[in-house]
Amino acid sequence: MKTGVLLVNLGTPTAPTAKAVKVFLSQFLHDYRVVDMPRVVWCPLLHGIILPFRAPKVAKLYQSIWWPEGSPLMVVSQRQQQALSKAFVREGIDMPVALAMSYGEPSMANAWQDLKSAGVDRVIILPLYPQYSVSTTASVFDSWARLMKTETCLPAFRFIHDYHDHSGYIQALADSVRAHWAEHGQADMLLLSYHGIPKRFQERGDPYGQQCHRTSELVAEQLGLERHQWRTTFQSRFGREEWLKPYTDEAMKTLPNEGIKRLDVICPAFSADCLETLEEIAEQNKALFIKSGGEQYRYIAALNDSRSHIQMMLDLVCRELA
Repeated sequence: MKTGVLLVNLGTPTAPTAKAVKVFLSQFLHDYRVVDMPRVVWCPLLHGIILPFRAPKVAKLYQSIWWPEGSPLMVVSQRQQQALSKAFVREGIDMPVALAMSYGEPSMANAWQDLKSAGVDRVIILPLYPQYSVSTTASVFDSWARLMKTETCLPAFRFIHDYHDHSGYIQALADSVRAHWAEHGQADMLLLSYHGIPKRFQERGDPYGQQCHRTSELVAEQLGLERHQWRTTFQSRFGREEWLKPYTDEAMKTLPNEGIKRLDVICPAFSADCLETLEEIAEQNKALFIKSGGEQYRYIAALNDSRSHIQMMLDLVCRELA
């Protein structure tokens, strides 16, 4: 059997415009894994209020972080695909690598067609979410399952559930922090900020929160940090219901009063820099921290297409092959 790899990330608008953002958000927020409200209630709210008002605002945020080559998430994801392909070549392994997004393009259907054209009949699916959540990882599986309904001869496949405690992932995070400290010096605290989920998801059995805390513990252990030198928080909450706590933006307001004047922030749940890291964390939360009395705030970039990150992906895939 010929094996191929399918990398999957969340997705991004095709352009930093209100129209493109509206199309992207509509697909994203229609996913029942993301918003599980009854459709008869949610759809009028989404299309009548949220999208018309939110899309223009989000488009302006995208404009502030858009790269000359395109959306940061897309650019980085394509680099990851290319780097992993080259890594397999260096190892002497014939392993096509395709890229798909859960929402938007390239679609999973197109990525699967690319793999089929390369003669692939076994697929290793790697959702680029280190910590499992029903709202992200499970959504990738849903998309794959729907796609397979159209196949007469199903390919064999392996689905990588998570890698929140994988040694290569932890090492890559720790190394990125060390490299940052070597260049800029160590701050008073390392804040590990993860994308949040509604608290009720966790109450229904989603292990995301526990896996985030475990990642933080392992990274802190690798770095030799004392308990007062690091903290875990959750960002990007949406709506009025309670999400996983503590909230990142609230921490920005209180940390300076606790004597934390210099802060380093890393976002381990994001495999590629995107709107939530480059604008929300690196800009919005920095402004909150400085306004609240902080003196120095530095965002540590996502692992992106770093050599250690690509090596970790290679190791994950090879483990599945074994």
